[in-house]
Amino acid sequence: MRDVRGHKTERMGDGKMLAAFGINVLLTVAQVIGGILSGSLSLIADALHNFGDAATLAIALFARKLGRKPPDSFKTFGYKRAETIAALVNLTTLVIVGLYLLFKALWRFIEPREIEGWTVVIVASIALLIDVATAVLTYKMSKDSMNIKAAFLHNVSDALASVGVIVAGTLILFFGWYWVDTLLTLAIAVYILWQGFTTLPRVIHLLMEGTPEHLSIDEVVSAMEALDGVENVHHVHIWQLNEHQNALETHVVSKAEKLSDIEEIKSRLKTMLSKRFYIGHSTLEFESVARRD
Repeated sequence: MRDVRGHKTERMGDGKMLAAFGINVLLTVAQVIGGILSGSLSLIADALHNFGDAATLAIALFARKLGRKPPDSFKTFGYKRAETIAALVNLTTLVIVGLYLLFKALWRFIEPREIEGWTVVIVASIALLIDVATAVLTYKMSKDSMNIKAAFLHNVSDALASVGVIVAGTLILFFGWYWVDTLLTLAIAVYILWQGFTTLPRVIHLLMEGTPEHLSIDEVVSAMEALDGVENVHHVHIWQLNEHQNALETHVVSKAEKLSDIEEIKSRLKTMLSKRFYIGHSTLEFESVARRD
């Protein structure tokens, strides 16, 4: 019964994410058209940022579906790392978009352009409503998934950007301050680049099978060597299978000679690694002290 309920909940979550993706794509198209018609670069910047959020939702949905696929002979660790690969592609694209907007904004200082303030305010107001609706759709799921939480935070930041565009359009209407639009575009571009450059290193670290940031190899080795029956631990490798699963591979030197004693030590080590360091997958190769000497 639990499995049936779980699958039903997952399908409902998929439906919400698909709906959020659909309205964000429609919003992006509307913002691009509005930006072209009004001449507002900040509206186009917000549209490209919003498109990045739509892509984030699509990646989250794709990874959510693919991640349910069990390991097989072709992918023995499963398919959960597909999310990380997709995130790398998405972040790289985000950085390219940020650099493009930075160039366009700086060029707009050289060649100013008149902007239709009402179009900017109306389209940005619609964008704000959709951003809030998308955040509501993804809020509950964001509590249980870092991936979806990132998509949720992207939409919240989009809502704030839309507020900024509304303010810029209002200032243009009342005071004719067209430079505000260019200044806001620069702010959005810098924000996009900041998001991209701060997140990319973590994604690359995971793909390079780096040690999880919250773990210290020295601390793990000390904890393993403190267990009765363990003389030495060497040739240690710790990495992340995906965002939530850590793995370890190491050689363990022990005085134990009986197979039953070795199995008992192995069991205690695996339990300690799982409970204390959240290492759910561990491969331990045992060596005897006599054989090593």
